[in-house]
Amino acid sequence: MESVVISANARPGTGKKATKATRNEGLVPCVIYGGEQVIHCSGNPLAFRDLIYTPAFKLAEITVDGKVYKCVLQDITFHPVTGDIVHIDFLELVEGQSLKVMIPIRFKGIAPGVKTGGRLNQKVRRVKIKTTPDSLVPELFVDISNLKLNESVRVRDIEVTDKMEVMTSMSIPVATVETPRALRSAAAGEEEEEDGAEGEAAAEGAEAAAAE
Repeated sequence: MESVVISANARPGTGKKATKATRNEGLVPCVIYGGEQVIHCSGNPLAFRDLIYTPAFKLAEITVDGKVYKCVLQDITFHPVTGDIVHIDFLELVEGQSLKVMIPIRFKGIAPGVKTGGRLNQKVRRVKIKTTPDSLVPELFVDISNLKLNESVRVRDIEVTDKMEVMTSMSIPVATVETPRALRSAAAGEEEEEDGAEGEAAAEGAEAAAAE
């Protein structure tokens, strides 16, 4: 499991004034909770880059006053105009204590529907699971090797261990092999040609019968 190492400073104040002062210094206010005590700290925005701006699921190892806290990113607030990081919440990992996290989904195999011209459309990229720190994984997999045109795999098809509880609705489609418009048009054209040929054959048969 990949971790991002972050060095942070303890925040002496936690009120609005103190938090604003932290931001004015160019630092990001953070809170680490879930453990024996709530830790208020701050860090350089660049220190969080590899944790936030990535589709991968990673742990955070945050050092505050010489103590290392192993955490997961729980919530993040961005400025609505500038997009700067305003605040981050971290959940400390405690042995044996369950937590809920969003885990990325990856595909296994190649869908037969794609080989015949279909397009794989991923509708869900992460699912929420409940598990313990020792059972955390960086990604979950779903097998698409039997997926044909216009068929879907759903959340219930995702491979999980018996130590994981999927919190996302099981019936939600994760991915679908869709028929492209060009392929639908070609199929419709073929049907029209077949209908036209059948119509001509029927007309010719009627004319022949009338001639007799």
